[in-house]
Amino acid sequence: MHNRHSRPSSTRGSRADFETVTTDSQLRDLVERLAPHPHVAFDTEFVSEHTYRSQLCLVQVAAPGMLAVIDTLAVRELDAFWRLLAEPGRTTVVHAGREEMGFILHAIKARPARLFDVQVAAGLVDHDYPAGYASIVRRFLDLPTNKGETRTDWRQRPLSPAQLEYAVDDVRHREELWQTLQRDLEKLGRVAWMEEEMATWQDDVEESFVRKRWRRVSGMNGLTRRELAIAREVWHWRDALAEERDMPPRRVLRDDLLVELAKRKSADERQISAVRGMQRSDLRHILKSLSAAIERGLDLPDDECPGGERHRTPPPQLAVLGQFMATAIAGLCRQMQLAPALVGTSSDMRDLLAHKLGYFDEERPPLLATGWRAGVVGEVVDDLLSGKASLRIGNIRSHDPLVIDRT
Repeated sequence: MHNRHSRPSSTRGSRADFETVTTDSQLRDLVERLAPHPHVAFDTEFVSEHTYRSQLCLVQVAAPGMLAVIDTLAVRELDAFWRLLAEPGRTTVVHAGREEMGFILHAIKARPARLFDVQVAAGLVDHDYPAGYASIVRRFLDLPTNKGETRTDWRQRPLSPAQLEYAVDDVRHREELWQTLQRDLEKLGRVAWMEEEMATWQDDVEESFVRKRWRRVSGMNGLTRRELAIAREVWHWRDALAEERDMPPRRVLRDDLLVELAKRKSADERQISAVRGMQRSDLRHILKSLSAAIERGLDLPDDECPGGERHRTPPPQLAVLGQFMATAIAGLCRQMQLAPALVGTSSDMRDLLAHKLGYFDEERPPLLATGWRAGVVGEVVDDLLSGKASLRIGNIRSHDPLVIDRT
C-alpha cells in the first residue's frame, strides 16, 4: 500500500494507526482519553435512503495523538460521546456537519459547545463553496485523499481494512486543517464572521430538526390557501406514518402526489385512488387515514389556512436586477477571497432589493441584510441604488466581466 503523504509530519501519522471501538467498555475508555482534549474532530458514515432518520453506521474520531473508528452497529449507546462534545470549552471540528449535528440533537437534545465546520471556514477564506472534504484537504494541505470506498454500504459487516482506512481518512488531517483555516481566518480578520456563521447555521439546523418543514415540499408555489391547508395536513400525515414505519417520507407518498391531491381538494377515496401514481397496493391500506387528513384541510376555517399573509408584490424587474447584481457582487467576493455561494444567491439579492424598496414583509430580515453579509454587500448595494456606484462590462473574457465603479 503506497504512502500518500507528501512530506513527514508528526500530526499526519501513518496508515492503520487507528483503533476500532466495538464494545461499550472500549467506548467508555475512548471518551475518558478524549476528555482532556480541548478539541475533537469527528465524522460519520450513515445510510439515509432506507429509514426515516439516517442510520448511523460509523463514527470516526480524531484528537491529538488519537484516531478511532466507533462501530455504531456494535456500540449502540453513544450518549457519553455526544455529551463529551457538548461540554463547555470544547471545540468540535466537522465537515458539512448537518447530519452530525442531527445525530447529537436527536440523542441528547443539545448541540456541541463550539462547532467549527471546515467547509464553512473554507468558504470564508477562499472562493469555493460548498467544497468537498477531499478538495479542501488538497487545496489547504496539499495532500491527496483516499477515494477508494465511495460506494460502500456501511451497514454491511465485517468491514474490510480498506473500508476502515477510507473512513478514518475523513478525520486523519482534520486537526491540521482546522488550525490552518483558523490561521487564515485570523489573517483576514474573519474569526468573528466564522463564529457568527456557525451560531446561525446551528440555529437553522436545529430548527429544521425540531420544526416540521412542510413548506419545503417541491411544487407548492401557486397553491391557494385552501390547497396549502390540505398540503400541510397531508404532509403531517405522511411524516407521522413514515416515522411509525421507519421509512423515508417520500416512500410513503411522493411530493408530486401530495401536491396533486391538494390541488384536487377531494377527500373521496375513489377520487384519490384515481390519481395516477396512487394505484400501489400498499396505498389501499392507508387510504382511509389519507382521506381523513385531506378532510381536515378542507374543514379548516378560512382564516386559519396558511399563506394568508399580505405582501406587497415586488415588481418583476427585481428578479432580473437581482440576478444582474448578484453576478457583480460575486466578482467582488472573489476579489475578497470569499465564496460567493456562501454569501448568498440571486434570490437572496432579490430579497435584499425588495427589503430596501419596501416590498419585503417577512418576519426575519433578508439574509444579506444581517450580520457579516450586510457588511460585505449592504454598502455596495446602497451605492448602486443611490447612483454613487455603477455597473459596467469590463473584460468580456474575464471570469467576472461585470465591474462595479464607485465614485
